[in-house]
Amino acid sequence: MNKKIIPLTAATLAVLAACGKAPTTESVTASPKVTETITTEQNSQPQYQGKAVVYQVFTRLFGNTNTTNKPWGTLEENGVGKFNDFTDEALQGIKALGTTHIWYTGVPHHALIRDYTAYGISNDDPDVVKGRAGSPYAVKDYYSVSPDLAVDPANRLQEFQALIARTHQHDMKVLIDIVPNHVARAYHSLQRPEGVADFGANDDTSVAYARDNNFYYVPGEAFQVPEWPADYQVLGGEAHPLADGKFAENPAKWTGNGSRAAQPAFDDWYETVKINFGVQPDGSYDFDSLPAEYAEKDWQAHYQFWQGKNVPDTWIKFRDITLYWTGMGVDGFRYDMAEMVPVEFWSYLNSHIKQVNPAAFLLAEVYQPHLYRDYIKLGLMDYLYDKVEFYDSLKLVMQGKGPTSELVATQQRMADIEHHMLHFLENHDEQRIASPEFAGDARKGMPAMVVSTLISTSPTMLYFGQEVGEPGAADAGFGKASRTTIFDYWGVPHHQRWVNGGKFDGGALTAEEQALRQFYSTLLSFSRAAPALNGGYTELHSVNLAAGTAYSEQQLAFARYSAEQQLIVVSHFNAEQGSEFALTIPAELIAKWQLADGKYRLQDQLSGSSNELIIAGGKGTIAIALAPLGSVVYQLVR
Repeated sequence: MNKKIIPLTAATLAVLAACGKAPTTESVTASPKVTETITTEQNSQPQYQGKAVVYQVFTRLFGNTNTTNKPWGTLEENGVGKFNDFTDEALQGIKALGTTHIWYTGVPHHALIRDYTAYGISNDDPDVVKGRAGSPYAVKDYYSVSPDLAVDPANRLQEFQALIARTHQHDMKVLIDIVPNHVARAYHSLQRPEGVADFGANDDTSVAYARDNNFYYVPGEAFQVPEWPADYQVLGGEAHPLADGKFAENPAKWTGNGSRAAQPAFDDWYETVKINFGVQPDGSYDFDSLPAEYAEKDWQAHYQFWQGKNVPDTWIKFRDITLYWTGMGVDGFRYDMAEMVPVEFWSYLNSHIKQVNPAAFLLAEVYQPHLYRDYIKLGLMDYLYDKVEFYDSLKLVMQGKGPTSELVATQQRMADIEHHMLHFLENHDEQRIASPEFAGDARKGMPAMVVSTLISTSPTMLYFGQEVGEPGAADAGFGKASRTTIFDYWGVPHHQRWVNGGKFDGGALTAEEQALRQFYSTLLSFSRAAPALNGGYTELHSVNLAAGTAYSEQQLAFARYSAEQQLIVVSHFNAEQGSEFALTIPAELIAKWQLADGKYRLQDQLSGSSNELIIAGGKGTIAIALAPLGSVVYQLVR
């Protein structure tokens, strides 16, 4: 989704901070109907010596074999993937990529344009839905799953539970989205447990803010849909009984990105409403502050801190939602736009999740580097996207616009938290590598993926279709070229060749696509099993730039090592020309590895080829020859 954010700052509505009903005292114990589903016995963790590998799959698109791809097409015209498409064969194919965790994106029931009234589901208004299939980040019912994803919508929750079980049977963990900052404008839960109230059900709508309101309001003004730009028509111009330029909401609520206008702009998150976490309109907090020393305390201490505290109603609602899914067998969450929600809430929520499942995998989207450490240490996030630092620097290298030295500097800046910074090259928000708008060639992702995967102890994420070079080339309707659409019913052409009519065997892939997928499988499977990747790191870039050889800012070299395994990694980012040079291994590293003068065999973990490390006078040298976009991952053979 767009990243336009309107923060909670002092403005004309600041005087409303003191308005609102008296705070209510609520127990911090989950309601009985929620806790009934919670189990303390968790599935065993996937067995791996190296690092976690997260496979992000856009659930609606993964198993769709329909190739019509009509812009703004209906589900019947363009097809849709189902939970049941994740067959044993499909899951085996995902597991073969080294996957330890599958992030099933778009599972919670979100607003969409299709008639499910036969199942008791209200129709959504196209004026406040992006696309026809809808944004997965405009959640309509947090206690249910999208009816689009079920063969039988009446049994949609049971079909998802079966998918959780199948995923666990293949020794992989399940992650789903939680979007705490905003919900769909027409949020209404049909599946909520007895005794659980909807967001906003008990709000005082006469004031802009009250601590235990779930939403913010614009008293005295009704919501108006945005003014559409000249090149946009709702549903592509197709007639629809609800597409009338109106949506009944009185008083208007603040929009998801923080817009306080009764009529948000088109580039606001107009399809959503902002959730209130006890942050007053002037930005001040209406809850207990978390003492700074808790940055050095564990989740158990955080959990104890919140016991008996009076917290905003919204906190309790999201705690109950996440524990509901944890009790169903979900192993972790990806939190959308976590930085728009106060860090105290995350301390509260994540400590409650860890109390039930200490191994829960908690991944958050945070784009402001100065906040990273707070959200990790005070907010108890296991992992954050390393987007603004590592990904953005690596993208410039891949495009030939930046030096590899910046990757070394970035890794150094992140050294104290690098384990918590998840690395990726693609996700649903970012351009596809193969798109002309990014790199124009999927192969340019190969050296970048080697570096991204192996340089740190952090998990690695792979977005479905990346492994076969999907370019995201088409305008799907609301979704535009360079990113695979998250708003439309659509087929993903390169990925569909791996799906191969539901065989999930890659039988329709080209030779180039098969080779690319094999590269990703080899690299990520190695990263899952390599103990050195949880060990030490030494950059070899600086010493080799200074060595006066052909080594340049188009290469990156580093070492990873543990007591059991020593690795030398070298990647070459030039797509046109190869490179040959003598790689220097400094004496400090040779001494750390306790190597005497002599010759040592090196085995490349990507190609299987061999090379030689020559040590003389305590310093090492390796003769390196790299093809265009080539990499080597040499393991020392003792």
